[in-house]
Amino acid sequence: MTGEVDVSDVGVPAHVAGMSSRPGRPRPERRRFARLLEARLAAVPNPVVHDHGIWLSSNRTAAAVAGKARAPRIVSPRGMLSEWALAWRGWKKRVAWIAHQRRDLETAAALHATSDLELEEIRAAGIAVPVAVVPNGVDVPPLASSTPATAGRTRRFLFLSRIHPKKGLETLIEAWRVARPEGWELVIAGPDEAGHRAAVEKRARALGPGSAVRFQGAVPDGAKWALYGEADVFVLPTLSENFGVVVAEALASGVPVITTRAAPWGVLAERDCGWWADGGVAPLAEAIRKAAAIGDDERRAMGARGRRLVEERFGWPAIAGRMLSVYRWLAGVSVEPECVRRA
Repeated sequence: MTGEVDVSDVGVPAHVAGMSSRPGRPRPERRRFARLLEARLAAVPNPVVHDHGIWLSSNRTAAAVAGKARAPRIVSPRGMLSEWALAWRGWKKRVAWIAHQRRDLETAAALHATSDLELEEIRAAGIAVPVAVVPNGVDVPPLASSTPATAGRTRRFLFLSRIHPKKGLETLIEAWRVARPEGWELVIAGPDEAGHRAAVEKRARALGPGSAVRFQGAVPDGAKWALYGEADVFVLPTLSENFGVVVAEALASGVPVITTRAAPWGVLAERDCGWWADGGVAPLAEAIRKAAAIGDDERRAMGARGRRLVEERFGWPAIAGRMLSVYRWLAGVSVEPECVRRA
């Protein structure tokens, strides 16, 4: 994919480029991507390369081209250095780590972490370059108009994310079996990855016809805000998360959140806008019970506190300003910003 992003209001032209995933054409795609990146770097003064992800051919190519052009490169690992992520298909990653991936990270001018938890994962991997800690930004939608809940309405727990082993859905189904709050349903929405939905649906069917578990499938981006607005509690039972955009989106929608300590959201407990549970079935079931047991007014108050939190910390204007300060520092036109952490 290629394109240009207009951010002229902050004075930074941003060019977006990447490699397609057409099977059977890796070398032509790498050459095309390399030529495009070389042309972009030659066309602008003080260029900075921001590379997203690791392990991919595009990452290897970006490192090589930026190094040849002597352009500073910042890499966002996007959670791919967590213990869980390194173990997933681990033998391939061990080979790549030795062959080039560690060197590509160590030769970057900086790395970008979206949380202190991800910063710890980067350091645990032995990478000592400077790290800019800047969370992801999220849109803050208008609050959905709602009517006061009635006694007979079915309340809803919502999961909205990729249906992937990393997300902990099998643990969620088991916790739902243990807690099984009366008058509530569990809606699981999101695209299937690695064929994992079949395994989760099998576990849900084993709960019997009264399981109150419903699968919705992939949700278009434009429809997700309505789905958040219809939820009473959002739940992300993840096994590994560098940030968790869906958590921020749910909070922005005024919905309290349950997630695990594998996600960097201890602020849920600090600001009383959700539950930050230990891993495993029992802690997750207990959080489900607590969320279902409180009244509708209290849940709405928690959601309001969560929305204020997102407005304060994760709105796009503030996040964009922090990333801009990192780019300007890397380009050599500004001082090192406070968000940069050194080993």
